[in-house]
Amino acid sequence: MDMWVFGYGSLLWNPGFEYVETALARLDGYQRSFCMRSIHHRGTVEHPGLVLALDQTPIGSCDGLAFRVPKAAEAATLAYLRERELISSAYLEKTVTITLRSGQTLPALTYVIDPEHVQYCGSLPLAEQAQIIAAAIGGMGPNSEYLFNTVTQITKLGLKDADLQWLATQVRTLHDEALGSGADAL
Repeated sequence: MDMWVFGYGSLLWNPGFEYVETALARLDGYQRSFCMRSIHHRGTVEHPGLVLALDQTPIGSCDGLAFRVPKAAEAATLAYLRERELISSAYLEKTVTITLRSGQTLPALTYVIDPEHVQYCGSLPLAEQAQIIAAAIGGMGPNSEYLFNTVTQITKLGLKDADLQWLATQVRTLHDEALGSGADAL
């Protein structure tokens, strides 16, 4: 059986690996949220940003995209994903059972947050998340770019995530306010 990878954040718009098929999928028992402080890609140690992670929950689910990786690319894909996702060991690599829109269930590789890790921040209110995302910048660029790209791709896929939509609107408002106050200072 080919390897499947479940994407729920930046993998949706920037997978970075070879795949031969995608399918909309749901993962039960986890919720997508900005529950991981980013000290590399979308923030710094001094000014952490936030990135999405799968946080285990008894009643939640996460809609995302399953990528089928050809056998010939499995080793390279695993190496790439481990370098990308396990940079600080806040994520745990896990094989989970996903359900495709067709109803088929299958095992998929994904990355979930380690709730014991120092970068875990699962209880931040949405308004605080918006403040952090609006200001943080890391090695891969502004934290807001990560949010906006994810929301754009989720929308294109026909998926819904009310928290991400709210965050995108709020972060745009914060950016507009910052631009307005900067213009007033001139």
